[in-house]
Amino acid sequence: MNIDNIRSLFPILDETVYGKQLVYFDNAATTQKPTPVLDAIRDVYEHKNANIHRGVHHLSNVCTDLYEHARTVVARHINAYSDKEVVFTRNTTEAINLVANTLGNQIVMPGDEVIVSELEHHSNIVPWQLLCARKNATLKVVHVNDDGTLDMDSLKDLLSPKTKIVSIAHVSNVMGTVNDVKQICFLAHSVGAIAVIDGAQSIPHHAIDVQAIGCDFFAFSGHKVYGPLGSGALWGKYDNLSQMQPWMGGGEMIDKVSFSGTTFAEPPLRFEAGTPDYVAAIGLASAIEFVDSIGIEEIERHEARLLQHLICGLKSIGDIRFIGNAKEHSGAVSFLVGNAHPYDVGMILDKMSIAVRTGHHCAQPLMERMGIVGTVRASLAVYNTLEEVDLLLIAVEKAKMMLR
Repeated sequence: MNIDNIRSLFPILDETVYGKQLVYFDNAATTQKPTPVLDAIRDVYEHKNANIHRGVHHLSNVCTDLYEHARTVVARHINAYSDKEVVFTRNTTEAINLVANTLGNQIVMPGDEVIVSELEHHSNIVPWQLLCARKNATLKVVHVNDDGTLDMDSLKDLLSPKTKIVSIAHVSNVMGTVNDVKQICFLAHSVGAIAVIDGAQSIPHHAIDVQAIGCDFFAFSGHKVYGPLGSGALWGKYDNLSQMQPWMGGGEMIDKVSFSGTTFAEPPLRFEAGTPDYVAAIGLASAIEFVDSIGIEEIERHEARLLQHLICGLKSIGDIRFIGNAKEHSGAVSFLVGNAHPYDVGMILDKMSIAVRTGHHCAQPLMERMGIVGTVRASLAVYNTLEEVDLLLIAVEKAKMMLR
């Protein structure tokens, strides 16, 4: 990996903050966008833009081909059985809500149960709470151990014939804990439940193989993997998608409409009502091709070096409390500096031109479980360097001295 060449593709990294070059460690919230993605978006709007599908003119056909090619790129990247299994969404949140409001409505009955865990992002909690409220079902919660790992015995104890859906994050957005999703899916299927995986934090850091994972659905956001905001995807087994009723109605998702009744398109178009953000989807494909051009294994190795350097450096500072200490870990480090409030630490780091995230990270139940109000979270991307990690460590040590 030539890190200088990679960084040269991200214009925003040359920005200055308070007179110093930006150091960006807020990648779990959103990643920056490389010039190939920016160029792809600009090219569509400048030279190819036209509403997709059904058009007979040249631009419409060109844009349609690019949109469907994007679907193929996503399918190949996650090893889907078919590109017909990829539904474009705005983000992970919409993808999970799609499952909850379609298949969830169809299979969850009064008295049934849905399982999530204590480490979930709110986007993988609230949709299931709403579903359970609608259907008079029960939401069950897998406990988290003190080190930030899932209590797999707790999951086994919760599973029963009443379990209809198990929805778990692949990687924690707070702690970087990598969950054993293969085992989770196996256990869910052992009681006949559907397994949904929130892949928002795994898609930028790991090779994703939905067939090997064995899940029924996999959701992710494009903006977490160097793609544009408003892009994302839901992968689902075609047999499941074909049995699901549409969530939203309108144009694009129909076969035939009449006042006597409407028939719906086959998946995936059945779930893409209205004019989609085809430009965002094309940008997402460009982002994935960017990742593939480097090699996800290379990215994993590079980020593992950064992560080890960061954790060792924080330990050497002293009076640092790590939130989550799982052996299988990637992407992010959450910590507290002495008794200082995370916001105070974050504001000091910001004045040193270093961007981190502070707060509860849309994971308030996890904060409650850990007995804290929030954390300082530094999250990594392919363009980060060991030198940037050193700057972060220097800044944390200064913050520690200032907040004594």
